[in-house]
Amino acid sequence: MKLKTWLTVAATALTVFAAQAQEMSNDEIAERIKPAGQVHVAGAAAAGNAGAAGGAKSGKDVYNSACVACHAAGVLGAPKLHDAADWQPRLDDRGLDGVWQNALNGINAMPPRGTCGNCSDDEIKAAIEYMIEGI
Repeated sequence: MKLKTWLTVAATALTVFAAQAQEMSNDEIAERIKPAGQVHVAGAAAAGNAGAAGGAKSGKDVYNSACVACHAAGVLGAPKLHDAADWQPRLDDRGLDGVWQNALNGINAMPPRGTCGNCSDDEIKAAIEYMIEGI
C-alpha cells in the first residue's frame, strides 16, 4: 500500500511541475537556468572586458595594478621602473620587441604576462614602454 501511495504522490508532483514549466516563457526559463558565474582561462581574451572598462588600459595603469609588486623593488632580478642600469642591457640584447615577447611568454621567475592574465598584448607592451620611459 505504501508503494502505491508514493507513486501517486510522485506522479502528482511531476504533473504540477510540468504544468508550471509550460506556463513559463522562454525568457523566464533562460533567466532561471543562466550560469551563476563565468570561468576565465588565463591568456584568453575576456569577453567585453575592454568595452566595460572604457577601452585599453594605459601602461601606467597596467604597471600599477599588475607589475609594481615585482618591478618596484626588483624582486628576483626584475628590472625596476625607469632604471636605465636594469633595462638598458635587456634592450641592447633583445630590443623592445624581444623584451615584449619575454613579458608575453614569461622569463626566469616571471610567468607569462606577469600577473596580468587579462591584459591584451598591446597593454603589456604599453606597460613595458611606461617602465622604460626616459631610458
